[in-house]
Amino acid sequence: MSEIRKNSRNTENAPKSPVSTQTVAFSHYNNISAQLPIDPKTGEIVGNAIKDQAKRCLTNIQAIVESIGHVMDDVVKITVFLKDISDIEAVDEVYKTFFKSDLPTRTTVAVDALPIDGALLQMDALISNGEGTTPQKPLDLVKVTRNTENAPKSLHAQTVAFSHYNNISAQLPIDPKSGKIVAGGVKEQTEQCLNNIKAILESIDHVMNDVVKTTVFLKNSSDVEVVNGVFAEFFPSYVPARTIVNALALPMDALVQIDTVVSHGDGTPPQLPEDARFLVIEANNTENAPKVPYTQSVAYSHYNHISGQLPLDPKTNEVVAGGVKEQAVQCLNNIKAILESIDHNMDDIVKINIQLKNMGDIDAVNEIYTTFFKSDLPARTVIGVATIPMDALIQIDAVVSNSEGTPA
Repeated sequence: MSEIRKNSRNTENAPKSPVSTQTVAFSHYNNISAQLPIDPKTGEIVGNAIKDQAKRCLTNIQAIVESIGHVMDDVVKITVFLKDISDIEAVDEVYKTFFKSDLPTRTTVAVDALPIDGALLQMDALISNGEGTTPQKPLDLVKVTRNTENAPKSLHAQTVAFSHYNNISAQLPIDPKSGKIVAGGVKEQTEQCLNNIKAILESIDHVMNDVVKTTVFLKNSSDVEVVNGVFAEFFPSYVPARTIVNALALPMDALVQIDTVVSHGDGTPPQLPEDARFLVIEANNTENAPKVPYTQSVAYSHYNHISGQLPLDPKTNEVVAGGVKEQAVQCLNNIKAILESIDHNMDDIVKINIQLKNMGDIDAVNEIYTTFFKSDLPARTVIGVATIPMDALIQIDAVVSNSEGTPA
């Protein structure tokens, strides 16, 4: 399967960017760059009302999806980045009108800044891609949406599986019996988030060691060590790839929210469990990138997930000297080192996620960002956050195509 090709595409019906591709497909998934509420005809933000802006973000996603022969019901995951968490109900009113069948999984978080002034939100998306990419043959793969009473229910699906991956809605620290945030501090809330994830996984005959990537949204970045301690209890022998994101606010005023990507060896119909039940999760680390209390890179099937990379010199594990350009170079060099250690290169990346301490640094980052790629740029999401671990100015994680797959 080493000939599988990445398919990067743009449409005139959605806003274009010189530093990202609108949609990058690889194998049975399609990665959509974060869409701001920009009218593609004028290049301007639409209005100043949240409902109008939410509609424009979703219309842009729909335009991209339709330009590649898909529909909104092929979406398996949406991430909503808000300036004001109280806008969530207004967004939901618009959001649910864009889907005809079960809603996709979703993560919602308020962040400190978005790439353009005047934007109240942005959304990115992950799309099922049954036709695969060259030379794969199209398959009528079924998207499988499931919920369990043992985890909190909401407007969106708890878990949506497609092919060999399972996407779980970000879990808040909600007791599924009461529907309320659990008592206690961040330790108790992290335990509840992970117990909710565990309940969802067990309801679909999976276990925590099937998790390949977690994104932890924290209200207070100083809570990270407590969170790491709880993770060690839930993942005693294997720790998935991880990114920590400082949230301005979380739904229900939670202190923590955890987003999860899960390996799904049984696949979805008409795939048979025996087609891939023995696929191995490949967790890798290299001395040429900073050591962290989680795995640098976790591959499963045709995707590879890279943990959030800070601008740390791997020899000293300290933040490099200089400003945002030097730090961005170091983050990208760390990702490059991880990829080269597993015989990949930067042009295998399909999606990049960037956190910036100061959104005003985006132009400086873009100057060096494009120099790391020789072919089409990946899909991309950029958010502004109040703090980044180790007081860094930038953090970058990545999703990478993995054409060789993982072994049986």
